[in-house]
Amino acid sequence: MHKVLALAGNPNVGKSTLFNALTGMRQHTGNWPGKTVSCARGTCRYGSDTYTLVDLPGCYSLLTHSPEEEISREFLCSGQADAVIAVCDAACLERSLNLVLQILELKVPVLLCVNLLDEAKKKQISVNLEVLSRELHIPVIGVCAHQKKSLQPLFPAIKELLEHFEIPDTKFSKSEQPDTAAEVFVKRCEEICRKAVTCTAASYSAPDRRLDALFTSKKTGLPILFLLLFALFWLTIRGANVPSALLSDVLFEALDFLAESARDLHIPEFLCEPLLSGIFRVLAWVVSAMLPPMAIFFPLFTLLEDFGYLPRIAFCLDRCFQKCHACGKQALTLCMGLGCNAVGVTGCRIIDSPRERMIAILTNSLTPCNGRFPTILTITSLFFFAGSRGLSSSLGAALTLTLVFLFSVLMTLFTSWLLSKTLLKGMPSSFVLELPPYRKPQFGKVILRSILDRTVFVLGRAILTAAPAGLLIWLSANVSLGECTILAHCVQFLDPLGRLLGMDGVILMAFLLGLPANEIVIPVMLMTYLAQGSLLEIQDLSVLRQLLAANGWTWVTAVCVILFSLMHWPCGTTCLTIQRETKSLKWTLLAILLPTLLGMTACFLFASCARIVFF
Repeated sequence: MHKVLALAGNPNVGKSTLFNALTGMRQHTGNWPGKTVSCARGTCRYGSDTYTLVDLPGCYSLLTHSPEEEISREFLCSGQADAVIAVCDAACLERSLNLVLQILELKVPVLLCVNLLDEAKKKQISVNLEVLSRELHIPVIGVCAHQKKSLQPLFPAIKELLEHFEIPDTKFSKSEQPDTAAEVFVKRCEEICRKAVTCTAASYSAPDRRLDALFTSKKTGLPILFLLLFALFWLTIRGANVPSALLSDVLFEALDFLAESARDLHIPEFLCEPLLSGIFRVLAWVVSAMLPPMAIFFPLFTLLEDFGYLPRIAFCLDRCFQKCHACGKQALTLCMGLGCNAVGVTGCRIIDSPRERMIAILTNSLTPCNGRFPTILTITSLFFFAGSRGLSSSLGAALTLTLVFLFSVLMTLFTSWLLSKTLLKGMPSSFVLELPPYRKPQFGKVILRSILDRTVFVLGRAILTAAPAGLLIWLSANVSLGECTILAHCVQFLDPLGRLLGMDGVILMAFLLGLPANEIVIPVMLMTYLAQGSLLEIQDLSVLRQLLAANGWTWVTAVCVILFSLMHWPCGTTCLTIQRETKSLKWTLLAILLPTLLGMTACFLFASCARIVFF
């Protein structure tokens, strides 16, 4: 027997956790609402039966018209599901039952799965499953989705339901208007919960409220956000330095070994050089620069997400985005962009309004992603913390990164306001932001999930785009047109514009060649300044600073490079993601031009003011 089962429920009730436990898949879960806005499918077996599970987007109702409700309603009404597993949160059953009553109106087999019983027990909330089953006229089981033993009764209950299903009498009229129906559902939920739910601790939510008083207060919310970001960046910088250096040494020693082996085997140089000095060297740079910071940053960020802090960031920044006629949920996508802008663009699906979703997509690349950290950190260390060592250097770099991020937030707000007044006019839409309960992060699962689902995934995409870039860089640096290489001709062409922006042609060319992966910007600069045919690294910062100074760099150049690193065209992966999400070449081109023009304007204004005041 093969059956299709739909998993339906409110956001943040553990649907995706249940889906993963039953199918063995790794659908991303997070302690914040609106994470899932598309259907995920997986299969599982019970005895001789095979089930296809469909994880529907979390929604509160089938009576409204947000993307989540539309996707869920269309699937449930299509008849594709043989049965529905309605997932509820035991700690807030009254709210969850509203959707269950609406699903029952569809006259389909429904199994109610009351999840998070362990959390409800901690809050001294008990749910009488027998009373619940009697009131709803459907089978009810209680589970803790992260404990597989508790899931054993699920499939026997499903099999029993499918074999003996009878359409329940829900006593709701199909002719009711949506507003009236909503009121009836709410009253029925209250009536059922009075009979089935017992709460022996009136102040069970007091600890959460005390934390919210700190994290969402007008006085302490933003300062705490600043301190958390500072700590996040400092731990990433401090922890990534040594493994980055070790990984770089290993990969470049492997490069030397491969080059020596190629010579021993008499492989022609025209084959070895593009593969080793071009593709492999670039990949070594990308892996050594990206992997250690991501392996630290993503788990730390996921811990904050699992703890339930991300919605609090949206709450703190909601008023700012509202004043810019944008959506407060944009703060969530902005945080996602810290790890990878492509992930942030995909996360914009959680925004209901098409206008506000487009604003979020167009501005997400203003957030400094993990790929831009190496450039910003290197320039900062060379020109602003050159005399510092150890702890003071990492603290200074973390503070700079935090300030750069705050500046990016200001630019995001400004650009959102500008778009809302020009191309994307409109008033901000209101939305209900659920603040989920604080939960103790599951450290083992968080680390495994962040490494496999985020770190490896993002690194894999970077490698796929960096490999052809390495070949292009090698060709442009080794193929000559006349007396100069292609790279030298491009640098000469870009130099006047670069000087106008407080930089030079080498810097602009490095950013252009860094389109597939921002991590290679600094190595390309060094390769071009030294007229080498492949990427290289200078480990000694003092030697590197002397090299840049000899090529005309000043602190003004350093600031302009940081500004342009923050605001320029998105990387190749992000551009492809924008095209996929918007399905429009026009909006994709605008997403490329907008940050580029902002970055060029900021660099020009800063360089012009610096020339007037200091030179």
